[in-house]
Amino acid sequence: MKRLATNIGWLLGGRGINAVLSLVYLALATRTLGIDGFGTFSIIVAMGQVITGIANFQTWQFIIRWGAGKEGPGQATGFAIALDLLSVAGGTVLAAVLCFTADLWLPLSGETLWIAFGYSVISLLSIRATPIGLLRLNFRYDLATLADSVQPVIRAIGAVLAAFYMPTVLGFVITWALSEVAVAIATWLVAMRDQRIDASAISLTRLPRQHPGAWTFVASTNLSGSLLVANKQFILLWVGAVGGEALAGGFRVAAQLGQALVELAKTISKAIFPELVHAKDQAMAIARRMANIALIGGVLAVLLSLLFGRWVIVIIAGEELRGVYWAMVILAIAGAIELVGASLESLLVSAERAGTAFLVRAIPLALAIIFMEAAMDWNGIKGAALAVMFASALAVIGFWVAILSQSRIRIVIEPSGEPAEGEAAGLEERERDARRL
Repeated sequence: MKRLATNIGWLLGGRGINAVLSLVYLALATRTLGIDGFGTFSIIVAMGQVITGIANFQTWQFIIRWGAGKEGPGQATGFAIALDLLSVAGGTVLAAVLCFTADLWLPLSGETLWIAFGYSVISLLSIRATPIGLLRLNFRYDLATLADSVQPVIRAIGAVLAAFYMPTVLGFVITWALSEVAVAIATWLVAMRDQRIDASAISLTRLPRQHPGAWTFVASTNLSGSLLVANKQFILLWVGAVGGEALAGGFRVAAQLGQALVELAKTISKAIFPELVHAKDQAMAIARRMANIALIGGVLAVLLSLLFGRWVIVIIAGEELRGVYWAMVILAIAGAIELVGASLESLLVSAERAGTAFLVRAIPLALAIIFMEAAMDWNGIKGAALAVMFASALAVIGFWVAILSQSRIRIVIEPSGEPAEGEAAGLEERERDARRL
């Protein structure tokens, strides 16, 4: 728990830098581009992140899972790099299809389609899950945080320059693209300080031959990672498709301010996953403690949103966007729910139930997308935010039910139905932890 707290501290420090600087570039972008221009910019960035999220494999999880053994991370790293190359190739094809048909369902046309395609390709080339996995495997969250801080710094500086010298959608997209490239280079550089990359180990077949369940794990984690992106970015695209660029811009402001907790949930999930893999029998207890801490933090954050949210919106984005206040509060509640669920989802994945975690998240998200248009017709941006909140709530309830089921299954499948005395005590303790969770 001490090491976990230290790692979360480093990650939260990086997120703190990101949060402060994100307010700078959010303010510059909204005030420079206006609500419609900011909406177009948000759609382009969301398009690139959706494509990258779908194509990208969660290779950091593979390195932690298979690189922690006595054979070391060499083979797992080679497999991860091979998957990254596959992501770039497949993602470029996907980007061409989605970007150049975007005018059929999104408020994009003309040069904005090319801008979206260019940003998507640069995002694919800047995938950095593999070096992040190496850093987390060695518990070097300090170096990972330093490398990650490059992105918000470049975005903030670039946003200032764009506001003065290129106050267009293209100017801000270039800034975002440069920040992606810079943070990828920084992450690879710090990762390779402690880990030599063996090019001869790059292979899509070597590791799966030794670990028969590898491709199943790859598919499950890729789909789950895609859902995490879809949960935020595709929802924004769908809001833009239904309501136009102005509503997309308003939803982006509400989401960025209100769903800061979702980013915190991702931070906790990234820090806790290696610990759960290593802890095994203590994993349930660790997840329970983190869920309790997350619950307190989530309640406090929602209260802060209620008290100061309207003032923050006006200061950052201007009087024009005051109307997104309640959407921001609703998304803050959704973020608090995700914060509690972060450790539950990591617990399922660490217990080799990544497929279950995917289904538990996929079904509520599909329902949110299906009912999004009706929700927006009913109550505009607030309706869209409510759809997101209910999807988060259903997913977290599903994680909890799956964990309780997992605990009971472990009791039932013990050989001969009579576990040894020490084993029985351990099983009873894990079952109690599951009930407390």
